This record gives sequence, structure tokens and C-alpha cells, in this order.
Amino acid sequence: MLTVLSVAEAKAKILAAVPAGTEQERILLTAATGRTLAEPVAAKEDLPSFARSTMDGFAVRAQDSYGASEAMPALFDVGGEILMGWAPEVALAPGQAMRIATGGMLPAGSDAVAMVEHTEMLGGKSMALNRAVAPGENIILRGEDLRAGESILLPGQVLRPQDIGVLAALGAQLVTVAKKPRVAIFSTGDELVMPDVEPKAGQIRDINSYMLASWVESCGAVADRRGIIPDSRDALRAALQETGTYDCILLSGGSSAGTRDYTAACIDELGKPGVLFHGVSMRPGKPLIFGVVNGKPYFGLSGNPASAMVGFLLLVRPLLWQMQGATETLPLFRAKVERNLSSASGREDYIRAWLYAEGDELWARPILGQANLISTVVRGNALLRIPQNSEGVEAGESVEVLLI
Repeated sequence: MLTVLSVAEAKAKILAAVPAGTEQERILLTAATGRTLAEPVAAKEDLPSFARSTMDGFAVRAQDSYGASEAMPALFDVGGEILMGWAPEVALAPGQAMRIATGGMLPAGSDAVAMVEHTEMLGGKSMALNRAVAPGENIILRGEDLRAGESILLPGQVLRPQDIGVLAALGAQLVTVAKKPRVAIFSTGDELVMPDVEPKAGQIRDINSYMLASWVESCGAVADRRGIIPDSRDALRAALQETGTYDCILLSGGSSAGTRDYTAACIDELGKPGVLFHGVSMRPGKPLIFGVVNGKPYFGLSGNPASAMVGFLLLVRPLLWQMQGATETLPLFRAKVERNLSSASGREDYIRAWLYAEGDELWARPILGQANLISTVVRGNALLRIPQNSEGVEAGESVEVLLI
């Protein structure tokens, strides 16, 4: 008999059983994309560190341009050009302008930039401006982007390319991140062969260890495929006893209550507390196993690809994020479902679907099929959720969807 929990109960029990990760390491900024930040980042200096132009044109004092128009332009003496990467050596005098390029440093005394298309050179060093500018126009002030001491990144953030950019702007060469959990992945079953083997009658290629390894890597963890274990209790026990250096263990197959499924028993034999639950009220993936031995999490996922994927996304992925101290951010949306779907009350259904936009609305097209069909996983980009106490949804009804 399976002790079945709701998805929410199972997730809460998993996250409570394994503490957030505390191990950190310093890595090069160039290797930090996708890693989880382990300490806050604040600006050590004003950014930018000087006022600069956002346009090609002329640095001016705004008050010298007041009243300028095409009929009566304001006249300026051009006092030279500001070279990129160099600080102006002299301050701007009243009635004077200096040629400046985008990103150039404003000279002292200037407070605006006149766009080059609003100016006309009159010969020699005289320039006519046919449009007035306001103080601060076409410039970025010192510290307008970030002030010294201002917080910009927080622990738990998964570093995106734009985060790498701001770290580079602040002069960071090394970044403190959470250590990646190491995850051992096993597939179980006498019927499985490796992908490079031509299956004989009754055999199938191992899908799950490759798919799960890819999902693990997408969470920022390190995946190690440990191979295929035959349907032997001794073989499974021996394989699990060799996982001492890993932080998390995933097994697919061998999680149902059949006589040849030994996963739960072998986890219990490893140590205490052992299996914490066996069964989650969801479809697909109901016979999921979760156990803890000496503080290390063990998961037994279904052998069906869709079931294994749903179990991973709902229950394994949040734990891998927590083990890295990451803030969980699930890409959840609401969408209208294309067709009627039935469900059994008392369980959550997760149906593969294709999420698409039509006009200003999101729609979900269900992709139906058994949980052992890998094509239903490939053809979808979302999971459509039917709540536990619902008997189904009607066409056009708004439902919750999870991007995959």
C-alpha cells in the first residue's frame, strides 16, 4: 500500500527534510552565468563615475540655449572636441560649446548636450543651435545608474547574462557562488540498454538517465549518469552504497509496488530515517519515492519518461534549487484550454500541452498520450494543471500552466 501525499504536502516534506546549501566557492566572472549568487553585491563606486553624453553633439550650458529656434538660433563658440576615454582639461565657459560623442565625459560647467542634428556649423569655430535644450538633456549624471553602496544583486539569485554585465561594470573578477550539488542518476530495469545498442525484442533504450541529467544540469547542479541497474535487489543495494560522494541520488524505474521493485526497500536498508513517503496524488508520476539517509536525499521516479519528468519538475527541481540557496521562480501562467478534459477528483493531473498566443490571449493545446510516450514530452512546451479536487475542465476555461 502506498502512503500517498498531495503534491503540496510532498514538496513541503522534501524541502523540510534537506537544509539549504551553505557551501560556497569563488569562481571567475566568465564562468558565473547560471550559478547561484551566495553573497550580496553592492556598488563600490558611483556608476557611471562621471557625467557623460548619451548623444553625438555638443556639450553646452542649457541656459545659453534658451529661446533658440530655427528662426533665431543660439550662437556658440566651439572650444574644441572631447576625445573618447579622456577627461576634458578645461571647463566650459558661458556661450561656449565642445564637440562630444556618445559616452564622452562632460566638461565642467556643462549640463546638457545639444544633438548634432539640431546644430549647424557656420564656418570657423561658430555653431548655431536651432533648438533649446533643458538641463540634464541627453546626458547621464554621475551615479545615475548606481550609487556607491547601493545593493544590486542578492544571495539566491541565479546569475543571468545581464547580471554578469553589471558585475563587470563594478569591476568584479571573482564571484562568490553556491557550490553545485553533485547528483547521481541511475536507470533500473532488465529491459533497458544504452542508446548506442540496437535493442533486441523486449528491450528499449535508456531515455530517463539522459533526460534527467539534462534537467539536473539546467538547475545548475552536476549530473553523473551511473548507468543501468538490473532488476536485482543486491545490484541496486550495491550501486546505492557507492554513492557516498554525491549530494543527491535519482533513480528511475522501480518505484511502483510490484514484486520486482526494490527501490524503497533498498533506501530503507541504507540507514535512517529512510523512506519518508511513497506515493504522490498526481498523474503521471504517482508512485514517486522520497527518502533521506544521513541527511542525503534519495528519489525514486517512475520509469515512464513523462512521469519521471513531471516528478522531477514538481519535486526534485525545487530541492536542487534549495540546496544551492536559490530563490525558486517557477514560470507559471494562466491559459485557456482548447478542449474539454476529464480528471479524477483527489489527484492533480499534469497534462502535456503546447502553449501559444492568439491575439492577446494565451491558449493551451493538450497533447494526449500515455506516460511512456516520449513524443508527448517533446511536442509540448508546458504542463497543464488540473487541481486535485476538480473533475475536469471545459474548453475555454482558464487553467494554470507550467513552462517546460
